[in-house]
Amino acid sequence: MKSRTSTVKVRRASERGHANHGWLDSYHTFSFADYYDPAHMGFRTLRVINDDHVAPGQGFPTHPHRDMEIFSYVLEGTIEHKDSMGNGRQLKPGQIQLMSAGRGVTHSEFNPSPSAPLHLLQIWIEPHKRALTPSYTEWSPSPEQAQAAQVLVISADGRDGSATIHQDADVYRIRLKPGESVTHELRPGRGAWLHVAQGSITLDGVPLVSGDGASTEESGLLTLAATEQCEAILFDLK
Repeated sequence: MKSRTSTVKVRRASERGHANHGWLDSYHTFSFADYYDPAHMGFRTLRVINDDHVAPGQGFPTHPHRDMEIFSYVLEGTIEHKDSMGNGRQLKPGQIQLMSAGRGVTHSEFNPSPSAPLHLLQIWIEPHKRALTPSYTEWSPSPEQAQAAQVLVISADGRDGSATIHQDADVYRIRLKPGESVTHELRPGRGAWLHVAQGSITLDGVPLVSGDGASTEESGLLTLAATEQCEAILFDLK
């Protein structure tokens, strides 16, 4: 199979938007809030990847959302979620919460620890239709999934125990040790975005480090190989 290197587009961590509010230190892969870059408005239905560091005892006060699929992936610390649907939960590293804002919902997200920082990814994907009924779900890995190199965490049909999203999108958690690799088949007409959460990895030979993103819209076999312990999120999008 021919090399894909030339088809991989890289979004370096250092090129992202940045906002430091004191209690919140956030890096934006795509345009968000006061950060606007017309060249980086999203990728297919993927609209937001925010790399957030929340200070102890701080958080996002209650605020509204609508017509967006929103999920949080905890990398370090604990997140406490409360919403207008009556959900109130705390999640730890490796767990995901997925909220379909639909026709309208309010929620808050908070770091309940008085001393430990919170590091998470906030991700928004556009739904396939507007004004859906709001909903909330969670995903936690089984003991086998916790150690697996590639796990489906979000999908349109909820297969393999994944959380369900209102969009033709498959989201995988990648967790590799140095020297390990996985492959992923990208079907024609779809696009892949890889976000490196921690560590170092290559996508079809292109080196990526923590905070980097990379995309391709060429179908075929993708190869992801770890150069050091790494954790990443792979999006397979219509």
